[in-house]
Amino acid sequence: MTMARDRMQQQRFELKYLIAEPTALMLRDFVRSYLDMDEYSVGRPNYSYPVHSLYLDSDDLKLYWRTINGDKNRFKLRLRYYSTNPDTPVFFEIKRRMNNCILKQRGGVRQGSIKSLLTGHFPEQQDLLSTAPNQMVAVQRFCALMEEMHAKPKIHIAYEREAYVSENDEVRVTLDRNVNA
Repeated sequence: MTMARDRMQQQRFELKYLIAEPTALMLRDFVRSYLDMDEYSVGRPNYSYPVHSLYLDSDDLKLYWRTINGDKNRFKLRLRYYSTNPDTPVFFEIKRRMNNCILKQRGGVRQGSIKSLLTGHFPEQQDLLSTAPNQMVAVQRFCALMEEMHAKPKIHIAYEREAYVSENDEVRVTLDRNVNA
């Protein structure tokens, strides 16, 4: 099985806003003049696809408190997936904030390997959906940080994402709705 091109931006500046639905609809009309619909939004109801994130943290919620306290240099450990279909990847992600810049590393893991990796086993090539070295490095780093922090799954966040992207992948606008924890 080959994975679709991973359009994740490894480095970016990120701004988030809470806006009312009428404003979101006007924003949609505006960005459509400049950006293309994300390939996963095309043909979907409300132009949206599901996003699931399982966040890991230590028992004392060290990563959570770094975010709440506004630490400029922090990271999150999360598993992100877009489908419960067993043939689709679950991405093991490290999302870092370095001052105002967001840096991400991730590797796509087979759903059947998740339990083993979350219980402390180090990844092997058959656990990943790609042979790209950066994917293995990302999952190895995730597992090392998870072990170092004694991090475990703490919260599952699910929402619907409507996304637009520039042709060169340098600009991305997302509208997230129906957020549930």
